[in-house]
Amino acid sequence: MLLSLAQWLQGLSPDFGVFRVFQYLTFRAVMAALTALLIGLLAGPAVIRRLRALKIGQPIRGYGMETHLAKSGTPTMGGVLILLCIAISTLLWADLSNRFVWIVLVVTLGFGAIGWADDWRKVVRKDPEGMPSREKYLWQSAIGLVAALYLVFSISENSNLRVLELFFNWVRSGFDVNLPPKAGLLLPFFKEVSYPLGVLGFVVMTYLVIVGSSNAVNLTDGLDGLAIMPVVMVGSALGVFAYVTGSSIFSKYLLIPHIPGAGELLIFCSAIAGAGLAFLWFNTHPAQVFMGDVGALALGAALGTVAVIVRQEIVLAIMGGIFVAEALSVMLQVSYFKFTKRRFGEGRRLFKMAPLHHHFEKSGWKETQVVVRFWIITMLLCLVGLSTLKLR
Repeated sequence: MLLSLAQWLQGLSPDFGVFRVFQYLTFRAVMAALTALLIGLLAGPAVIRRLRALKIGQPIRGYGMETHLAKSGTPTMGGVLILLCIAISTLLWADLSNRFVWIVLVVTLGFGAIGWADDWRKVVRKDPEGMPSREKYLWQSAIGLVAALYLVFSISENSNLRVLELFFNWVRSGFDVNLPPKAGLLLPFFKEVSYPLGVLGFVVMTYLVIVGSSNAVNLTDGLDGLAIMPVVMVGSALGVFAYVTGSSIFSKYLLIPHIPGAGELLIFCSAIAGAGLAFLWFNTHPAQVFMGDVGALALGAALGTVAVIVRQEIVLAIMGGIFVAEALSVMLQVSYFKFTKRRFGEGRRLFKMAPLHHHFEKSGWKETQVVVRFWIITMLLCLVGLSTLKLR
């Protein structure tokens, strides 16, 4: 929005040449982060008061950690604050003619709406389980598949018109269209290694990345500040990938695919970083507010969508290793329990409690120890992910 205004003012008179600074992506990225941060810090207290007035308190499951019972009644659905900051900052500083900005915003807000419905059932209906898993996955799948179908052609072409042409060509050809190498699965640490996926393979992979990362972040969001700081770090690292992927010069030098328009996602990633840090101000232990599913599902989907656009799905799994470990711990715990129950008549557990952060709490770690150590691990993993830009 501000970019368009600056361009309009420049056209009116040479005296407005100072507004040329808005053309610089890095300037707008810094301003997007600061804008989201300031909005979050200023609006945070009012949002928390409003949530308390509405009695939107977090219910604690009866089978959860005993030490968490004191958190019962803490305002949840604070993810609304995060999404508000991201949306306002992105709309202010991003190039609104960029197709990637809109698809990421739509996916983020769409998953946020699912989380809102889930949280609403928890706090209004007083049901700690919220939305049934099948219903939640149905809506997640719908948004994920629509996004995947758009991205498979959007990444291959440079305009929405060409995207439509490629889509219709795909339909007329009996769903058989060859995609360019940049739409393949890239392997980090290797030069120009890309495995062709085809349209169907790309759609399936994108769906798994978006829905999987969304639920992985949601599972991680169990301790004060545990999920939001890794989201900030991973989102910031993805912003670097977006910047170099959108630049024909940097992408050629670093031997990564050039995706025209992807650089504008740096604005969105910067907004995530600013909004996340503002939320952490209120979410740090002892938390004044929880993000809830409305924030966790949306942020996870946002990271997954950006990773797909910049062709760094595997790197996302590396940098978001904490999210992957949390999700795997739940899957392994449930699978092993069911297997041993069928085999021995009594369910057994691999971990003292899942997700993984609860296992460490049960092992004697304090909540703050778990959180800070997971932050440190994420920081190291993000450095490993960023190293893939040059180590090939």
